[in-house]
Amino acid sequence: MNKKRLIVAFSGPSNSGKTTAIVKVASILQDNGFKVCIVKHDPKDKAVFDREGKDSFKFSQTGADVAVVSPNKTTLFKKNTSTIDEMIELFQDFDYLLVEGLKTLELPRISIFRDKLDESYFSVTNAIASDETIDKNEIPSNIDKLDLNNPEELILWIDKNAKRV
Repeated sequence: MNKKRLIVAFSGPSNSGKTTAIVKVASILQDNGFKVCIVKHDPKDKAVFDREGKDSFKFSQTGADVAVVSPNKTTLFKKNTSTIDEMIELFQDFDYLLVEGLKTLELPRISIFRDKLDESYFSVTNAIASDETIDKNEIPSNIDKLDLNNPEELILWIDKNAKRV
């Protein structure tokens, strides 16, 4: 069966609800039989995957790229950054690739806001998902308005606007 191979990005300030929105969207899509991959941008290089004392950590400390393969998952530690094209190549077989962050990438993008809008996101945003704390009238008319608390509405937008790769 051919995969949809749709890619969409989510942006927004810290604690705006990006991760929660992505989790809800991914869960619904997977419940409907779609294969979902997620890429998280870690701009400050602070995510920790392998803990000190573990073999994977010792391997990683050598400077080598490390893949940990277990019966249910593969974890890849690469010593340099990856382009989105490399990630697409790595995941290959997916219906939806959800990207958190990476504002510089030219991807269809949903920005997420609660409590206050940040206009610096407007130029890279195609849709804004917000809750009742945001005055929708302050969102420019060229940006689609979505209900942050309605993940199905986000999925409909993604199906219509995501980039096919």
